[in-house]
This record gives sequence, C-alpha cells and structure tokens, in this order.
Amino acid sequence: MRYSQPRAACTEGGDVKRAQRRADRRAAESEEVAPRALGPVLSFMRALWGVNHGLESTSRRMKVRLGVTGPERIVIRLVGRFAGISAGELARILRVHPSTLTGLVKRLSRRGLLLRSPDPADARRALLTLTSKGEAVDGERHGTVEAAVTSALDALSPRDVRAAVTVLDALARAMDR
Repeated sequence: MRYSQPRAACTEGGDVKRAQRRADRRAAESEEVAPRALGPVLSFMRALWGVNHGLESTSRRMKVRLGVTGPERIVIRLVGRFAGISAGELARILRVHPSTLTGLVKRLSRRGLLLRSPDPADARRALLTLTSKGEAVDGERHGTVEAAVTSALDALSPRDVRAAVTVLDALARAMDR
C-alpha cells in the first residue's frame, strides 16, 4: 500500500479526490528517475519543467492571495527596488522585449499599483514608481515566488547558487537566439 494511513484520514475538509491527487503527486516526486535513464539534457529539461510548473502554480495562488501574478510581482519588486526606472531598463533587466512589458505595465497602472510618469529629460520615456497600493504588494513576503526561491537558495552553498545562475543565464541566452 502506498499510504501510511487510510485514505479517508489523509483528507483535509473531506475532499478525498484532492487528497488522493496530492498523495499520488508526492509518490511520483519521490520516485526519482535515474539521471542515466534520461541523459543530461532530458534530466535538465525535466528539472526545468518542474520549476516552470511550480512558477505557474505559485503565480496562480499569488493572483488569488495578493491580486498579482508572478510576472506582475517581479515588475513590482523591481520598480520598488529601482524607483524611477524606465520601462526600457526594466525590460532589459527582465530580458524581454519592451513591447512584452508594455501590456503588463499598463495593467498594473490601471489597477493603481504603478505610476507612469514622463521622463523630464526625454518625454518619450516613461519612468515607473510604485503607488502606496503597489508598495503594500511589494512588502508582502509570504506565499510568493521569491519566498520559495529564497528557501531553495538558502539550502545551497553560495558556489552552487552562482553555478545555477551561470547555467540559467547561458540557457536564457541560448533561447534568445
């Protein structure tokens, strides 16, 4: 038997199907696939797939809890860190085309989280700052993508973190080609 307790005892709120899915997912996660069975590329892609799934799941939970998705949250975090940043510079930091960022910035502005102001030196450029509502979202630390990333990185050595960043940067550059 895969479960240490009867199925009914595993439920939260009596939702047997949800508890069954959680138990199945935990069992699948614990059954590691040997790296030699997949090879280095597929093993790495499998890990990336898991990260992507985790990002999407956490983003959906953040939308319900905080009112912003993961991508919206990182924009808020960066604008909070670099008040007055231009949209172009923000796009460079995020490694996206400025047009990709335009819709996201407009949505956050419409919802009262970001303020877009013309750059006094160049009226064609918009400078971004947080509103008080945006600052409140920026200050939230629990249940966020970066809380999960912080937890994972805290378990690694600084050398391992640098190596992971190097690999992910190389992959991002390769994907940009």
